[in-house]
Amino acid sequence: MKAAYTKPFLVAFLIILVDQIIKIWVLKHMYLQEEIHFLGSRGMLHYTENNGMAFGMEFGGALGKLALTLFRIGAVVGICWGLVYLIKHKYHRGLIMNVAMIFAGALGNIIDSTFYGVLFQHGQLFHGRVVDMFYFPLISGNFPSWVPVWGGQDFVFFRPVFNLADASISVGVILILIYQKHYFKHQTPEVSSPNSEVVEE
Repeated sequence: MKAAYTKPFLVAFLIILVDQIIKIWVLKHMYLQEEIHFLGSRGMLHYTENNGMAFGMEFGGALGKLALTLFRIGAVVGICWGLVYLIKHKYHRGLIMNVAMIFAGALGNIIDSTFYGVLFQHGQLFHGRVVDMFYFPLISGNFPSWVPVWGGQDFVFFRPVFNLADASISVGVILILIYQKHYFKHQTPEVSSPNSEVVEE
């Protein structure tokens, strides 16, 4: 039974390790908003820090930041419990690995929020900012004037700057959505035939 826990938690550990190595390298070798292009103008490292939720949204100042970090910690604990439950009850291996990826991504960003404020960002415990660096502006242009709301404005796809932890969460969620029917396929329990005879000793 212990072997069933090894692979998903090993995968989670490796994702967290690589995520943290990349983030610490960026913190030590790049300045804020610096860019290092590796696919020309279509792919680059762009060092930025996310002080709030996804896509840089804020949540109620310092107190809100603390509440958000504590909520994230609680969510990670819940995901870990769910992962253990899935393994214990022998759910589909693909589902287990996807949840392990979500767990790894969530924990990777929690490390930033919890400790980076003290270690790197001259802040407080639980007030760290999440380090983001991957930026792929693959397509850019202008919305036609007839498009409601955004007509005439510039657009970039893909605009968000993200990290490996974000990518791990996104891939895990997308794969669960794609394969949910396969992962949660109902399996009929074995039922004794009504014609079977009961042998009494």
